[in-house]
Amino acid sequence: MKKEDKERLVAELTERLRTTETLLVADYRGLTMPQIDELRTKLLEHGARFAVVKNTLTRRAAELAGTDTLLALLEGPTAIAFLESGGDPLAVAKALVDAARETRVLEVRGGMLEGRPIEPGEIESLAKLPPLDILRSQVLGAVIGPLTAIVGLFTAPLQDLYGLLDGLLDARIEQLGPDTPEAVSGSEPQAQEEAPPAVEETPAGEASGSEPQSETTPAETAAEETTTETQEEEQ
Repeated sequence: MKKEDKERLVAELTERLRTTETLLVADYRGLTMPQIDELRTKLLEHGARFAVVKNTLTRRAAELAGTDTLLALLEGPTAIAFLESGGDPLAVAKALVDAARETRVLEVRGGMLEGRPIEPGEIESLAKLPPLDILRSQVLGAVIGPLTAIVGLFTAPLQDLYGLLDGLLDARIEQLGPDTPEAVSGSEPQAQEEAPPAVEETPAGEASGSEPQSETTPAETAAEETTTETQEEEQ
């Protein structure tokens, strides 16, 4: 490669690194050209450009751009997925992790997420999440908060998404938690709260004067009639 071409490539890489806050680095060793083209097409659909780079030129570009995090990842055959504006980093991570699992040769090394270094394990965790648009809609459907919190959810950096969700949920639980038991107990039926009305007592005088007369059974009536007949015969 001519010197002019190398300088041009370094300048292009330097500019791309300066303007890109999210990128993922992979070792493409063992992939065929059709597999690379297929992966490049998938990543492009999610807003990322997949480029095979030369480590020597990329190191020079990273030094010029001040991207020191990238230097440790430039070992062996290297390909970089540069996330463009409006791209979906979760979908890009999923595409790379899926390709690594399916091909068994692609290796995800790490990268940068919103300017922060990110490890391969973190990329795998991102790949398990739904796409960013769906994740946001799920959060909006599950969390009812003030308008400022919703705006913050959309504008927060991706690495702060978990912290923001935890903050919203904790604030909501703190708002409802202490009063919830009282609210639940206060909503019980009134019959459980009020004591049953006392049974009216009958005045003592009325109770003694209104005792029912004893009823005579048939056996007692027959005995009385027999006694009467016996007395009449004796007379």
